[in-house]
Amino acid sequence: MPRIIDILLSTLVLLILLPFFVPIVVILLLTGEHKVFYSQTRVGYKNQNFKILKFATMLSNSANMGPGSLTLKNDPRVLPFGSFLRKTKINELPQILNIIIGDLSIVGPRPQMQVDFEKYSDDVQKKIYNVRPGLTGIGSIIFRDEESLISAASESEDPHDFYKRVIAPYKGELEMWYQSYRSVFLDFQLIFITAWVIVAPETRLYEKWFKDLPKRSF
Repeated sequence: MPRIIDILLSTLVLLILLPFFVPIVVILLLTGEHKVFYSQTRVGYKNQNFKILKFATMLSNSANMGPGSLTLKNDPRVLPFGSFLRKTKINELPQILNIIIGDLSIVGPRPQMQVDFEKYSDDVQKKIYNVRPGLTGIGSIIFRDEESLISAASESEDPHDFYKRVIAPYKGELEMWYQSYRSVFLDFQLIFITAWVIVAPETRLYEKWFKDLPKRSF
């Protein structure tokens, strides 16, 4: 997505959403750990670190508890209101500020914590952030049920081993596919599908639109 479009669209969306942020901020201040925002170091453009911004949804020390960087279905570290914010993806909306600043684009590979970035192959690590990471993207859409996949696998395998063996390789393939076909038109298609999967979580619209996606084996 061209930088000028990122700035214009994200600024417009921020202005539209500001009134809706007020009740969210109030609820977060009155519940859980009384924190509104959460920032975390992620690997970004050209593999440089930056601070990503989200609404607080988990216990403050979550990164040092349980499966650490990975989140499971019904994860006890997730706060009650945080569960709603995560399910609807509202927790990600403060990243509009990251887009305006220039850390993110609207569409691109999701930025990872270093521990999860290192689960990619060396080749993918060298290439995946040659484009600016995004608020959404093909990997985010297809792995919208990632927590459920990891939770199911954790009954017989360490979640981090499963992520490295199964999820990271396929995510890497998807993001390489994105870079091969990257265009403004594709970005707007991915934005539309991102909105659509919130309304219809079981949709496979991306399979109808993108016939040459890497094949999924799980």
